[in-house]
Amino acid sequence: MGQRLGLSAAFEAGGGLSGCSTQKTSERRNATMPASKAKLLLGVVFSSLILTACNDDVTSSAAASADNSADPASQVDRAYNDPNSYSSSANASLDASAAVEKAAVTHHQITLNGKTIRYTATAGHLVARNPQTGAPEASFFYVAYTADNQPAAKRPVTFLYNGGPGSASVWLHLGSFGPRRIQTGDPNANTSTFPFVDNQESLLDTTDLVFVDAIGTGFSEAVAPNTNQTFWGVDQDGGAFRDFVTRYIAVNQRNDSPKYLFGESYGTPRTDVLANLLETAGVKLDGIVLQSSILNYNVNCDMASDYIGNSNNGSSPVSCAGFVPSYGTVGAYYQLDNPNPSSLPSYADQMRLLTAGSYAPAVNAYLASHTPPPPTLVTTMVNSTGVKQQRWNADFNVIPTFFDNSFQLSLIPGTLIGRYDARVNVPVSSPLASGGDPSSTYITQPFTDTIGKYLPNELKYTAQSAYSLSSNAINTWDWTHDGLAMPDTIPDLAAALSLNPQLKVLSLNGYHDIATPFYQTELDLARLGTQPNLTIKDYQGGHMVYLDDTSRPQEKADLVTFYNAAAH
Repeated sequence: MGQRLGLSAAFEAGGGLSGCSTQKTSERRNATMPASKAKLLLGVVFSSLILTACNDDVTSSAAASADNSADPASQVDRAYNDPNSYSSSANASLDASAAVEKAAVTHHQITLNGKTIRYTATAGHLVARNPQTGAPEASFFYVAYTADNQPAAKRPVTFLYNGGPGSASVWLHLGSFGPRRIQTGDPNANTSTFPFVDNQESLLDTTDLVFVDAIGTGFSEAVAPNTNQTFWGVDQDGGAFRDFVTRYIAVNQRNDSPKYLFGESYGTPRTDVLANLLETAGVKLDGIVLQSSILNYNVNCDMASDYIGNSNNGSSPVSCAGFVPSYGTVGAYYQLDNPNPSSLPSYADQMRLLTAGSYAPAVNAYLASHTPPPPTLVTTMVNSTGVKQQRWNADFNVIPTFFDNSFQLSLIPGTLIGRYDARVNVPVSSPLASGGDPSSTYITQPFTDTIGKYLPNELKYTAQSAYSLSSNAINTWDWTHDGLAMPDTIPDLAAALSLNPQLKVLSLNGYHDIATPFYQTELDLARLGTQPNLTIKDYQGGHMVYLDDTSRPQEKADLVTFYNAAAH
């Protein structure tokens, strides 16, 4: 935020791009645009132009775009054996000469709702460059799925990424709305087989999809003299993603396409920051999707307990009211509430009212002056959540406690429930309990194995190193943003909406997610005030709602409605 971006001296001098031929992309420009914004916009355009004009190695996305207008029967797959080995280490970087824009291009088809869709898959790299200098920043690995024979000006393109920070996009890529997905049996942690199937809920009937791996994950790596850690921060990461998106748009001639962002978990604050950066740079977005959000770390009691420095005493200085409705829906799943509700959405509404009207004022008094809650309220909380009375009496600000699993262990004796999806449960003696979150542990190996086979066998892309599902970025992440030690990105989202009042926002949340609880997200988004273009949807399931076989079709339907609304 706040970085001033401009043109290179050569471009400002009117000399164009020395040694290169350039072709101006069609743009809508505002004659009254402020000078500062104009320089920012032209800096991004300059970065795209210098690459389009000078890089002869763009054999990936551009080729895929050209292929889309050809007869599918004449299309030929092109494998790519990447000579590079990629590292997720903090100090790792590629030599600039190794950061080439090449990719495998393959052709496929899928039948959705009785309609056959032919599509091109592109798996490879694009180089993000500094908009001011044109210097390479990072080589981003991505997999794009583009429907064949579609007019680019009308066909949406969506950029998807997971969070962490330090997570690859594999979870969205192989779990949500791509053309292929892993069947996980969610929430059954005893699932023994994980078939890889055509995805009947794929969004390819609605939008092209670009799955992007953050720097230091997948096969994405910084370009020297930068290192991966150069981009391990809220603002640094957002800027690099901006430069990838603008590069992809330029290479694939998608300037006129409707554009969407889809972020999950830490990918949601990234989306807020990225949306603001793109809108500021003159890249108009049509919509953003926030899946399982954490938009203000300063009011998330689970995060604040650690980052504010009070985790050692097992309590949080920040109210956990945002988590309480999730305690209720989790208790209902295990039939611990009294009486147990018959309707999950109705019970969530009831828990919202209880939290706002009774619990939040009482816990605020408790945190401010250690005022004990009324015994009748404690009884109500026990009956409404299944959380035992001893727990409420010990600390009325009941924290889910990511850092010691106490909440996950206390709900059902001898059992560890999941954090990402609290419906997942295993005995404490189970190997799946060793990682602290069985809802994450039981799917990690299947996703690792499947991406390791899918890329070389079906998408025809190979590298000299294994695909990295995650890095240790979270341990050294620069969390500072807009003068705060921890990010609050609601102002970024508000700024993007101010720049583009037509921007539509869809928030998707799981009732059983105790990492990024649905009610806390609603409290955060309420700070935006009345927003007719904001839609909030909740589903049974956890952090990765789309893994649930009941919720995924519902989520797909809501997404299609969202895209259709944004198109009008």
